[in-house]
Order: sequence, then C-alpha cells, then structure tokens
Amino acid sequence: MNKELLKKEWASLKIDQQPNWPSSFEYDSIIQTLSYYPKIVNEDEIILLKEELKLINQKQSFVIQGGDCAETFSNFNSSSIKNKLEILLQMSAIIQYTSKIPVNIIGRIAGQYIKPRSSQYESRDGLKLPSYRGDGENSIEFTKDARTPNPQRLLTAYHQSSSAMNLIRSLIMQGYTNINNMKSWEKIFLNNELLEKKYNNIFTQIKETLQFVKASDILQSSGKNIYISHESILLDYDNAFIIENQDKQHFCGSGHMLWIGDRTRNLNSAHVKFASLVENPIGIKIGPNFNIDDINLLCEKINPKNEIGKLTLIVRLGQKNIESMLPKLIEKVKQHGQNVTWFCDPMHGNTIRAKNGYKTRKFETIINEIKLFFQIHNQCKTIPGGIHLELTGDNVTECLGGIKNIQTKDLDLRYETTCDPRLNNEQSLEVAFLIADLLKKESV
Repeated sequence: MNKELLKKEWASLKIDQQPNWPSSFEYDSIIQTLSYYPKIVNEDEIILLKEELKLINQKQSFVIQGGDCAETFSNFNSSSIKNKLEILLQMSAIIQYTSKIPVNIIGRIAGQYIKPRSSQYESRDGLKLPSYRGDGENSIEFTKDARTPNPQRLLTAYHQSSSAMNLIRSLIMQGYTNINNMKSWEKIFLNNELLEKKYNNIFTQIKETLQFVKASDILQSSGKNIYISHESILLDYDNAFIIENQDKQHFCGSGHMLWIGDRTRNLNSAHVKFASLVENPIGIKIGPNFNIDDINLLCEKINPKNEIGKLTLIVRLGQKNIESMLPKLIEKVKQHGQNVTWFCDPMHGNTIRAKNGYKTRKFETIINEIKLFFQIHNQCKTIPGGIHLELTGDNVTECLGGIKNIQTKDLDLRYETTCDPRLNNEQSLEVAFLIADLLKKESV
C-alpha cells in the first residue's frame, strides 16, 4: 500500500482543525513536492524508540517529552536548538542519576509548527481574521496577509525540521549528549545559588560514577539518542513522509512519535485512523472532558494488536480534576486489558489568564499535579512513565512562581511564546529535581 492508497484509508473521514488554503492546487503541488523529499526520521529510529518505550512498564525507563509550545521560523538557529537540548539533557541527568532509572528524551522539536485552536477566527478592534495556527500555516502578525494560510510555509517547516534533526544527529555523533560533557552545560546555574548547590551535589555523584566506569573499563558511552515528536494535525503533511518497508508496514517519517490532541481524537476521525495505520508510537492527549468508554475504544482502534510501546495516554486533567478523574480512567483501562504507557502533561490543564491579560500558568499548580500523578499511580499500582512539558532553554518569564518567584508584573519582561506559556530553564530543572525524588522514593 503506497502513501496514496494509505491516504484513501483516512481522507474520507472527518478531518478537524484543517487550514482553509486559498489555493488547493498550490497546496496539493507542495504536498506532492514534499513527498519526494528525504524523510526527516527513518524507520530504524522509530523502531528503536518503540523498543525503549516498552521498558517503561518494567520500570526500566522514564521519558521526558518537552520543548516549545509552537516552534517559530524566526527562532530557528543552532543556539536555540542546543539550548533546548541542554535543558532536556540536564533534566535527564538529574533524574537518571538520582533515581537510577534510564531516561529517554523526546523533544517537542523539529516539527511542532502547526497548532490546533479553539476558535477558527480572532477579532481585534472590529477586524476578524483567521487565528494564528503555527508558523507552518500562517504568521502571528495581525494582518490579512499574515493570517492567510500559506502552503509555501510547509516547505520552510520541512527544511527547518530536517535541519534541526540533522543537527541533533550531528551533536550526538560528536558526543554532545555524553554525560562527560555535563560540566560545560553549567552556565545557567551561575547566578542561582540554590540550583547550583543542587546541581553540584548530583554532579559529584555522576562524576564519581564515571570515574569508576572509566577505571574499570566497564562502559564507554558516546551518549544517548534524542527523539523528536509533534502533534499530528495536518495529515497531508505527515502522509507525505510515509515509509513502507518490505513487510508492508508503514512508518511516518516526519517524526519519531506523533500525538493526537484533545480536539482531534474523535473516535471516527481521520486523525485516529491515520494513527492506526502507522507503526510510530502514538500519544493521545486526554483532557477533563473525556468519556471513559471512548478512551478504551480509541485504544482498540489505534492499537488493535495491543502492542506494548505503541500507545501512550498523556493526561492533561489539571490539578483540580486529576484526583477525581485519573483513578477511574486508570482502573477502566486496566480492566479492559489495554497495554498503554502513562504520561502527565501538567501544563495544559492549568492555564489561566493573569490580571494584566497574559496567558500564564502557576508553577506551584504544575508541581502539585505532577505529585498527584505519581501518587495516584502508586495507589493504582501502575507506572508513571513520563512527563510532557512545554519548556524552553531560555530564561523567559511566562509561568508564575518558581525559585525566582516570577510575579504577574514580571510576565512582560521576557514573554516570548507565540501561543502557550513555557517553563524557563530554572523552572524546568526544579521539575527535574521533583521527579527525581518521586522516582527515587518509588524505587525504595
């Protein structure tokens, strides 16, 4: 089954959150062009990630999935990519060397250029224009030209995604992800005594371990793999990168892992059908308005073989809902016999509007939801497998609280996101220390 035949499997179904392209001819032509381009990721990498996800339910792996809410063309450069990798690697090191559980990194990177929106249009001062839906579709400026969907942007999204993935591969080959290089990442701690102290305690343990490993010649590690993921919204784009192997299996070469959002996980939707046709690991975002029976049916549709490592449920319930909703969901999925992994997205269920108009999140609320996520899984005797975060390696001021206690008045100092607020580097590390402690307590 080639990609055109594969498309026939899902294209007749309802497709939500799609752009209204001015020219279908130009759009179709660009999708056709993309189908000839090299894939951003390959089959072997996708299979490797799935194998590593299988280890979660054996308590032999934990996942950090994190990165930008929405990647932007203007912020595409090697420094920005390296900053994101640095914070993810630092978080990984803190968690892994405290809990003694291997940590896999899946970036919201190299493909997160299309965003779903709750409203198709936005109005300002009597002017009604299409909502900003990510740089892969339109631009953030509130003008008719900027907000008109432009399929040429998909070419830019591809080239930047491909370049980012190639940079990541290059950094891995150069040993950038090797824990031996960890000391070179310490710049963000220089002016933060508390974080520096925490980090140095962990680093001392890591350093001692490495000295033993080298002395005993047990292991010489070049580093770890970094995987990429994005929300699968524009199915034509993802379908353009279908890989068919000799066993007639299909892999989506636009990312290692894809996820379906709260707005596109309808049982009979094209997004669910597409997810069922590819071998990639698939995530399903689950907000507070879910139907328990529908979740089990979703699991059956997307993962009919009940394959371990295929399906991840990413709960985004919010601090106020997670205690009442998550235990029921876990027990229902267990009763149904579904093989799933569980991630916590403590960001999307805790978004608020500050008094000065900025969309933000309280760090304390994020922390509390993570704690409750672990607590509930412990009570249900299931495995908390990963954390899904919107974060950046930069010192932004988008989420309230944290060590530096960002206040409402501080939000406009460095509020740089084009969509949802992200954790800054220090807040991200605080989360890592928390998770490390929670995992360590579970292993005792």
